[in-house]
Amino acid sequence: MNRDKGFNQLKARFPTWEAVRDAPLEQVIDMIRPAGLSQTKGPAIQRVLREITDERGAINIDFLADMDTQAGKDWLTHFNGVGPKTAAIVLLFAFNKPAFPVDTHVHRVTQRLGLIGPKVGREQAHIDLEAIIPHDSFYQAHLNLIQHGRTICKAQRPLCERCPLTNLCNYYRDVIIEGKRDD
Repeated sequence: MNRDKGFNQLKARFPTWEAVRDAPLEQVIDMIRPAGLSQTKGPAIQRVLREITDERGAINIDFLADMDTQAGKDWLTHFNGVGPKTAAIVLLFAFNKPAFPVDTHVHRVTQRLGLIGPKVGREQAHIDLEAIIPHDSFYQAHLNLIQHGRTICKAQRPLCERCPLTNLCNYYRDVIIEGKRDD
């Protein structure tokens, strides 16, 4: 996965977050290039690391473990460049907090299945999906929806003939079977 390659290169080149913060920007950009959007993400990463240092005195977010989920989301998203998805990823994967990340795959699959409405944006999707998915299932549901979106429910030409969810899928019923388009 390109995201993992970028992260692994960054951590191999810079053994600490302080080293990432203080590195020449072009080096950070080069390390995360495989993950995409490196020209935007590189400066944002360094800026957030500087802001955490200024605010907390060190690059350490372990205190989030003792915060409730909403307070953790609020703290993380007060940094420019940290949105609901990134905050949810940090809280779910680093602290096992009940936050549900919505990336492009999760958004597309849950819209096609009718779990969220056709006009629901990503920010609202976080709220809607957290309300309907059991909290203890967030981790696996997130990973499974991403996998399904990458392998079966692709943005262009979904592989509906291979999908085990067609009996639950609005997209399959409306677009594939009935030929309706929402253009």
